[in-house]
Amino acid sequence: MAEERVESKLYNSVELKLYNSMNNEKEIFNPKVAGKVSMYVCGVTAYDLSHLGHARAAVSFDILFRYLKHLDYEVTYVRNFTDVDDKIINRANEKGVDPFELSRHFCDEYNVDMSDLLCERPTKEPRVSDHIDQIKDMITQIINNDYAYEVNGDVFYSVEKCPNYGALSGQRLEHNRAGERVAVDSRKHHPADFALWKAAKPGEPSWDSPWGPGRPGWHIECSAMSACYLSHKFDIHGGGIDLIFPHHENEIAQSWAADKESHISYWLHNGHVTNNNEKMSKSLGNFFTIRQITERYHPLALRHFLISAHYRSPLNYSITQLETSSDAIYYIFQTLEDCRDTLSSFLQEDTEKKEKVPPINDAAKECIKKLKDEFQTKMSDDLQTPVILTGALQEALKFMNGSLKMLKKKMQKRAQLQLVQSLLEVEKEAREILKVLGLLSSLSYAEVLQQLKDKALKRAGLTEVEVLKSIEERRQARINKDFAKSDNVRTDLTAKGIALMDVGNETIWRPCIPSEPLVAQAVSTDNNAPKVEEKLSTLAVSQKVEEIPRKS
Repeated sequence: MAEERVESKLYNSVELKLYNSMNNEKEIFNPKVAGKVSMYVCGVTAYDLSHLGHARAAVSFDILFRYLKHLDYEVTYVRNFTDVDDKIINRANEKGVDPFELSRHFCDEYNVDMSDLLCERPTKEPRVSDHIDQIKDMITQIINNDYAYEVNGDVFYSVEKCPNYGALSGQRLEHNRAGERVAVDSRKHHPADFALWKAAKPGEPSWDSPWGPGRPGWHIECSAMSACYLSHKFDIHGGGIDLIFPHHENEIAQSWAADKESHISYWLHNGHVTNNNEKMSKSLGNFFTIRQITERYHPLALRHFLISAHYRSPLNYSITQLETSSDAIYYIFQTLEDCRDTLSSFLQEDTEKKEKVPPINDAAKECIKKLKDEFQTKMSDDLQTPVILTGALQEALKFMNGSLKMLKKKMQKRAQLQLVQSLLEVEKEAREILKVLGLLSSLSYAEVLQQLKDKALKRAGLTEVEVLKSIEERRQARINKDFAKSDNVRTDLTAKGIALMDVGNETIWRPCIPSEPLVAQAVSTDNNAPKVEEKLSTLAVSQKVEEIPRKS
């Protein structure tokens, strides 16, 4: 019976291809253990609020996590927190707080942002400070295998002894960016040698070790924690493209030095987020935090924007694109809400009369078939989320809205029941796809729509009372046949992202894409935390903001 259950799993019928950075090509995914997936993703260094680059990495691998589970894999997903690092120590000293208190705070804030973005929690979220023993054990093994050396309490990895160093990045050894994360040190045997253990400095956190008091280097933590939870052999290692070199290259080298059998089957990397086609970074001061964006745009709009480009492609950010994603989310949830409202009365009536459910119509069958086929084909081809958002899903939404209009017309009872059942089945399939994409909230459709309206009002600098007042002014102008004034009221609101719609004798409003695009600028403040400044512009905005999830 157990074997029969395994054979029923969806992954047995789906050929999933993932782009492996090690070989620079798409490969058919075959996990080391049938039906199970082990995945490690580099997390954040917790010393500040997380930015759009962190958001893109988290959402990209959340999509993979969700899709693997959709295929019925049992997934062990590990994503670490770096809570011991120079940047954390320096920021804590600036603020006069304990570095672990600082890092705990920003770990918690990161999880708040991830929850807002509907990213599912990984299976494990290890922190460096909780795995010092495992890190010391791995360093000891590397030293015993003669791939590292100790100098005055520091331990360095000897890169010249690693025969395949550079296999992932294609970087030659002499191009290793010595000094990028650590100061150039004349005590090293080779300039590219990197620290596995750092000797303690006054006022810094430290732990006892065979080499004296100190703390881990940057790269060793991921090797030790991935080995701790997934062993030295596992399926997927992910992170931002900027981590390929030197971080992931060094991970491979030190893991191999500790255990020659170590092996990661698939290396996956998400692309940069850029601002004016320049990679976002805190050092350049051109980044946006997740919190800054979600203050003005719904987190679902941000998530939609982040998956609107293929995860490996550069993502160029602009307010216009965020507005487009916000409008798309509103359309999705308005459609779902209209379905719920309309179908609830029909379903209640049919239940009371116990009507026999007729088969769905041909148009619905075709719609569902196209939805399923496109979703499986495109998601299994290295997670092509942009195609899903703009293809058959949009056709399904159009089918739903068209069916709702038809239900308002007089028709035979059987035809009506068939249309209701067709609508139910299409909605069910659309919801499943939205669920895998992480675009379904636990809130009601009405609650999400209200949140989207509240965000639109905030961006417009208006209250709902003021919008309703403008609607009344327009109504009076139309009564007085002052159509110029009536048009001006509507035009002014549209410019700010508020659309008026006449429904029967009533005028309602909903968010829309502003007719005068907004430009977002990162503006530095005294504490170096940029704030978003939005300015009205008559020019089309083509800028894009992105940042890669750097470890630092």
